[in-house]
Amino acid sequence: MGNFKAEAAMLPVLYGDTPTLFGQPHVQPDALEGTADVAVSGVPWEGTITWGSWSGCELAPRTIRQASARYGGFLPEYGIDAFDHLRLVDCGDVVIDMQDRAGSFDAIRQRIRQVVRGGALPATYGGDHSITYPIVEALQEELQGPVGIVHFDAHYDNKDEYDGDRYARCCPFRRIAELPSSRPESLVHTGIRGPRNLKFMWEYANAIGARTISIGEIRREGIAKSVREAYSTASVGTRGVYVTICSDVLDAAYNPGGPTDPDGLTAHELYEALHFLGAQKDIVGFDFVEIYPPSDPNGVSSHTAVWALLHLLAGMAERRRDAR
Repeated sequence: MGNFKAEAAMLPVLYGDTPTLFGQPHVQPDALEGTADVAVSGVPWEGTITWGSWSGCELAPRTIRQASARYGGFLPEYGIDAFDHLRLVDCGDVVIDMQDRAGSFDAIRQRIRQVVRGGALPATYGGDHSITYPIVEALQEELQGPVGIVHFDAHYDNKDEYDGDRYARCCPFRRIAELPSSRPESLVHTGIRGPRNLKFMWEYANAIGARTISIGEIRREGIAKSVREAYSTASVGTRGVYVTICSDVLDAAYNPGGPTDPDGLTAHELYEALHFLGAQKDIVGFDFVEIYPPSDPNGVSSHTAVWALLHLLAGMAERRRDAR
């Protein structure tokens, strides 16, 4: 196995002991200029706390990068090394000021604009789920039209506000649906389950025409059919499809560093879905949010998030390989 600490120390470093994701090159976002297919950013933002002292997700970009030091791009499940076909770079973290939500969200929008203009697909690790709002807003501006969304989550996250904050982690899909360029019928809430949802959230999703694929439907129909339904719905009338994952779409057994919601997806089900989505030609971005490192024994959830991107990349690599 070799000396892991010595091998990890040889990887490019972003800051302190934090390596770039998978040890891939560090490139400034304004210098991409067609040099990458996928550009990774961290967004260490945590806004309003919505449950007790449950916090710490702003630390996740660091622990996810550290977890990635163990891995390369080859997945024997598919017989492909993503890095043989895709150029991935790490653009580092967006500069965040926890006391300035508006300024931090502007910085997120600017990062996404830079990545898209540089010719790369933006892959983002949060942070809390509120970051998806400025990401999707910037994508819709750059792509000049609506972006469909496959939203993996236990919860709708479509409240109008929480304790006076309209941009809390439980509100992003309400804010996205309100954007003039959005198409709410192309928003697919996937994996929804459990009593932390409220009836008015379900009613709002129905009222705007969003699609809900609950955990019950996934269990009845299977993940393969369900993710195809999610993608086909999200892709109608849009410029592309964005994939956003809250860690709690996973069953608590697979996600010790996330909210403790049982009866969720297995890691295998999520990875199967991401592999399928990565193979679709109009995927325009990805994020994975709400891992809480202080509650994550042995970094299990951070490793799970690393694997999630690898399965998406494997699908993208297969599409690239097969098009040649």
